[in-house]
Order: sequence, then structure tokens, then C-alpha cells
Amino acid sequence: MNSYKTKDLYEAALLYAAGIGLVGLDGEGKQMWFVFGDREESERLANSYWSRLAEVNAKDYADAIRSLKDRLFARKDNYDK
Repeated sequence: MNSYKTKDLYEAALLYAAGIGLVGLDGEGKQMWFVFGDREESERLANSYWSRLAEVNAKDYADAIRSLKDRLFARKDNYDK
């Protein structure tokens, strides 16, 4: 499968803000993973994030954080029922 998983919200927000498609959320117990397509590009961006070299539009990044939190909490609410 050509996907990339991360449980870090802020790393996920960078990928989302950079235009990497969010495939979905994957739950393992109480852990939720953000699943993105294009593993190679996702890994490249994730490495630039962790090395503090990533650049995205600040507004897009803030919007991505809000959107991913909404998805995460909507999924958590459904998971808890």
C-alpha cells in the first residue's frame, strides 16, 4: 500500500496543508492514526517537518489543524459509542 501513517497532529497538518490527500483515520485501541496517500512525498515532507525545514502557508497550516481536529474528534465520538 502506498500510504503514510502518523499519529502526530502537527505533522499531519503539514501534510494536509501541503496538499497530500488524507485517505482516512485508522484506530488502534485509543490511538488514532492519520493516513495519507503518496508515501514518498509524505515521507519527504515529514522529514522536512522534523528537521524544521518545512514551509507552508501559515493560514493553510492553521486551517489544516482545525480540520484534522474536527475529523479526529468526530471519529472519536463515533468510536466511543
